[in-house]
Amino acid sequence: QVQLVESGGGLVQPGGSLRLSCRASGSIFSINAMGWHRQAPGKQRELVATITSGGSTDYADSVKGRFTISRDNAKNTVYLQMNSLKPEDTAVYYCKAVRGSSWPINYWGQGTQVTVSS
Repeated sequence: QVQLVESGGGLVQPGGSLRLSCRASGSIFSINAMGWHRQAPGKQRELVATITSGGSTDYADSVKGRFTISRDNAKNTVYLQMNSLKPEDTAVYYCKAVRGSSWPINYWGQGTQVTVSS
């Protein structure tokens, strides 16, 4: 099992910044990739950013140039640095970890609310 604990959400004004953290515990040796998804009210959950065990990253077009995903292996933690935040970034952000390649298993964090409003 993999447990994911998220933190860093909150209320921020447009143009501001937040850094989300997701610490993994449990069977962390088998995690192949981690990422962030978000879901706004009335909308589908969407991919925001991913990072693989090899260090490659991928971003949604809507956040490229503004968000950065990174890892701290010593702390088993993945981060999402969010800059130049816009009201449309408002959503519940979920951390995801993937175990396995042939039959991947997804583990989800509890979600953290990010609200961008003046």
